[in-house]
Amino acid sequence: MSLRAPDFDSPAFRTALGRFATGVTIVTTTHPDTGKPVGLTVSSFNSVSLNPPLVLWSLTQDSSNIRAFEQTERYIIHVLAAEQLELARRFSKGTAEERFAGAHYTLNEYGVPKLANECCAAWFECYSRNRYHEGDHMILIGEVERCGHTHSLPLVYHAGSFDLTPQAILSKA
Repeated sequence: MSLRAPDFDSPAFRTALGRFATGVTIVTTTHPDTGKPVGLTVSSFNSVSLNPPLVLWSLTQDSSNIRAFEQTERYIIHVLAAEQLELARRFSKGTAEERFAGAHYTLNEYGVPKLANECCAAWFECYSRNRYHEGDHMILIGEVERCGHTHSLPLVYHAGSFDLTPQAILSKA
């Protein structure tokens, strides 16, 4: 049996994928060559396994950050809270310096930038277990070494833009 060619184009595929609401994360690491903080906004985050605790996310092959994440041993995935829309936007564009300017973070024991706990809905400190290059993305599998959460409502990405959960909308009314 052979693979059938798609009957849609990239914009149609993207629109269909956009009907699935996802959380919004910021993934941070330290560049292995420069030692400087690296971070970006990512909505392609998912759980893989409870035992061992594994998560995945993906990064476009043409990202300016791909070299850092291809070589780093550790990174932190921060699930953003509904009130962190400005932070999500800031980490989706600009230089590394601009992204971290004014952001409240510390370095964990491995020197990886960790955003302030109180401002995130959850966080996952990961060891970079595997990387797979597929299509126009690199898929990263992280083994979670530490994690935590708050009771903040999450920021959501849906239909090509940021959104709030229904509970967040009601609490702001």
